[in-house]
Amino acid sequence: MDTKRRYEEAREFYKELGIDTEKVIEKLKTLPVSLHCWQGDDVTGFDQKGPLTGGIQTTGNYPGKATNYEELFADIQKVIDMTPGMKKINVHASYAIFEDGGFVDRDKIEPKHFTKWVDLAKKNKMGLDFNPTFFSHSKVKDGLTLSSPDEETRRFWIEHGKACVRISEYFAKETGIPCVMNIWTGDGYKDVPADRMGPRLRYKEAIEEILSEPYDFRLVKPTVESKVFGIGVESYTVGSAEFTLSFAAAHSDKCMPLMDNGHYHPTEVVSDKIPALLCFFPEIALHITRPVRWDSDHVVLFDDETKEMAKEIVRNDALDRVNMALDFFDASINRISAWCVGFRSWQKALLNAMLTPYEMLKKLQDDNALTELMVKQEEAKMYPVADVWNEYLERCGVVSDAGLYAEIAKYEKEVLSKR
Repeated sequence: MDTKRRYEEAREFYKELGIDTEKVIEKLKTLPVSLHCWQGDDVTGFDQKGPLTGGIQTTGNYPGKATNYEELFADIQKVIDMTPGMKKINVHASYAIFEDGGFVDRDKIEPKHFTKWVDLAKKNKMGLDFNPTFFSHSKVKDGLTLSSPDEETRRFWIEHGKACVRISEYFAKETGIPCVMNIWTGDGYKDVPADRMGPRLRYKEAIEEILSEPYDFRLVKPTVESKVFGIGVESYTVGSAEFTLSFAAAHSDKCMPLMDNGHYHPTEVVSDKIPALLCFFPEIALHITRPVRWDSDHVVLFDDETKEMAKEIVRNDALDRVNMALDFFDASINRISAWCVGFRSWQKALLNAMLTPYEMLKKLQDDNALTELMVKQEEAKMYPVADVWNEYLERCGVVSDAGLYAEIAKYEKEVLSKR
């Protein structure tokens, strides 16, 4: 296949539409997407050996799972080397690295427990994002953390959140890149509660206290993430969409909303919510996943909703206002493959969005030429995006889509199968 010839033909095609593919490729190279560390070990982390709790669950037992930070770092590095574009690494607090018997509980973690993460980020010239871990811990009392009526429980988790603010600022200062710190809990009730407001008031006060920890909002970007329900909390979730969005709006000088596209009712789509929030917030954040019937965190694919989310970011000129991070975990397939396919799929969605002639389509909408609009939007689905994608991969120096599986299989044979 003469990929260069095909790219030049695609370049001329898009030029007639007023789109410069050279500028698109160069821009795409600069857009940071946060690569989540927890895909590599099924959200196990390094600070506890118990089961996952708080609505978190992985399915499958594919061989080769990372069992320590050396293995996880090696896998992350492999993914970095096989995927195009700029990246960050998204770390959960449960991935603190304790050496020489220096274990501390989550309310006492410090920057020194994450120096190796900083070293990995610096090695790859990328930033770090961070997440307090409000799940899978003995101090989750009756399924509650920041909203618990027990003051001792609530205090432990507030101190954990404050510690994470300090670590986030350490990340930002060390890498020179702002750190998004996401606050999410699985707090809720399996059946209908007698009091819906009380837990939410406690949750509100707890987050406010966490955010009272001094930080530079230019360096540390706290977010609040909602969820519609979880395993064991099917009837009531404290951090609902309405709660987190209202909290972010009321505290817009110190935090922003984060939307996970698996955390809504199946008939809701985050692609429609993105432009709504951009009307009011200078910045928003996304956890990009693929829900199948519910918040199942399947590997991101180049599917319709993924494309639509990217389109809303691009056509609203919000690439510098949306903090993009992946969030999925699949233990039923090769974990390196899951990372690579998910990351590449979001990059494809961004490229597809950047190669769409929005000014022409918007004018058709404003002129009420809706018949022509539908025809043109369907036509755009068959534009030669793949030819530009292949050129992008080559310029980034990473393996082609056609060669991806062979590279993954080689790593599995040489590394993962020996664990």
